[in-house]
Amino acid sequence: MGIAVALALVVIGSVVFHFLSPWWWTPIASNWRYIDNTIIITFWITGAVFAAVVLFMAYCVFRFRHREGSRAAYEPENKRLEWWLAIGTGVGVAAMLAPGLVVWGQFVTVPKDAATVEIVGQQWQWSYRLPGADGRLGATDVAHVSPENPLGLDPKDPHGQDDIIIQGDQLHLQLEKPVRMLLRSLDVVHDFYVPEFRAKMDMIPGTVTYYWLTPTRTGTFEALCAELCSTGHSFMRGGVVVEPEGDYRAWLQQQKTFAQLQAPAKRQARN
Repeated sequence: MGIAVALALVVIGSVVFHFLSPWWWTPIASNWRYIDNTIIITFWITGAVFAAVVLFMAYCVFRFRHREGSRAAYEPENKRLEWWLAIGTGVGVAAMLAPGLVVWGQFVTVPKDAATVEIVGQQWQWSYRLPGADGRLGATDVAHVSPENPLGLDPKDPHGQDDIIIQGDQLHLQLEKPVRMLLRSLDVVHDFYVPEFRAKMDMIPGTVTYYWLTPTRTGTFEALCAELCSTGHSFMRGGVVVEPEGDYRAWLQQQKTFAQLQAPAKRQARN
């Protein structure tokens, strides 16, 4: 009897904790409320299954407790029960996967009017690259990575000369402007994550991953690495500033291009 009551209290306590818990969502600052909705659907489905299974265990412990003279009936197979369990499990799994697949399709379908930002991760810092006046990012290759060219831009690609390079500083985004986030890693797997954006994706060495978002609230937000990337992982932090168009344009004009950053090294080489 005590075990049955304890199991029932576990279910009641879990439900109460879920609704009264202070850990619930941080304020959202992008268009990806769909991510929250998908997680809530998953919580409801898994929560209902958890409650049903534990309460069923409590019932079985109480109903089939030891009593003098009672004997257990051995029934190794029950086709009807197996069918119900298989169908119920399949429906539950499909109900959890379907919203995620729909949201994923939206997550990687970039609007045509989206701006472009490249985020580069390396142990243990973030760097950023934005297209210049030509609106195109130049080609990159890890073979070009050097102290003078830390992001590995191809010096011979004319489209890269006006690319805006940002290192060791905050990334600025324009309020209510869709932006495609290109993700690239120079060493190990990283994951650029701003909790308020509800959007993240692994950065895989040797490839470029991407997603998009629309910032919906001004402010300064902390960017974290959400993939364990060795000893300095916890210190791999950055900042993202979301601001109105005027402030964003003013900040953009203060940034240096790849050509401007390479100029001192070229002059030194000539001398």
